[in-house]
Amino acid sequence: MLSITGLSVSYGGLRALSDVSLHVGQAQFVTVVGANGAGKSTLFKAISGVVPAQSGAIRFDGEDLLAMPAARRAHLGIAHVPEGRQVFKAMTVRENLELGANTKAGQRDWPRMLERIHSLFPILHDRAGQYAGTLSGGEQQMLAIGRGLASAPRLLMLDEPSMGLAPAVADMIFERISQIHREDGLTILLVEQRVAEALELCDRGFVLETGRVVLDGPFETLMADDRIRKSYLGLGE
Repeated sequence: MLSITGLSVSYGGLRALSDVSLHVGQAQFVTVVGANGAGKSTLFKAISGVVPAQSGAIRFDGEDLLAMPAARRAHLGIAHVPEGRQVFKAMTVRENLELGANTKAGQRDWPRMLERIHSLFPILHDRAGQYAGTLSGGEQQMLAIGRGLASAPRLLMLDEPSMGLAPAVADMIFERISQIHREDGLTILLVEQRVAEALELCDRGFVLETGRVVLDGPFETLMADDRIRKSYLGLGE
């Protein structure tokens, strides 16, 4: 579904991504992990068109994403839930969701998607008329994910969904993400610093270090690697 080949991105002369290649198949759950500054968020921004690529290729179902504007990429079925949630705080919960549905598929499937969002996150139904800025951090994250789902995406990209959340709330968010993949068969690309939890969910994981893919494979392979165990899980030999 999503194929990235030799992708490089630079900011102000500094290389953020270097020759990154990865593949996300239909209905797969793929996780990208790495420390702060590894280039994880930049990868998502390049896919969604927020930052330009210096070189390489990004294709979605055969379409050349680098040849089209960011707005059109959303209509192909790519939803980007950004780091830090970035809900529209002066708009209500319902208005945020309606804004997310501003794609052809989202408008066509709005009643069904709204029902699904409310089944996953009932609090969004209860607080439909409440301003998003008055929600807790966890509730704002639920709203951000719901807004992404409102577009009826084929690929859901989640950037650090556990950031700034209490452990119990983060666990619940991970459970819902897993539920979405398991029950809806939605293709998911996840960037996350909670490495053990993120890798446990995925079909395949990629490890980024200083803008490069240094390791990839299924959960069992990555969790058995000494670099993962020492650098990200705090485990010894």
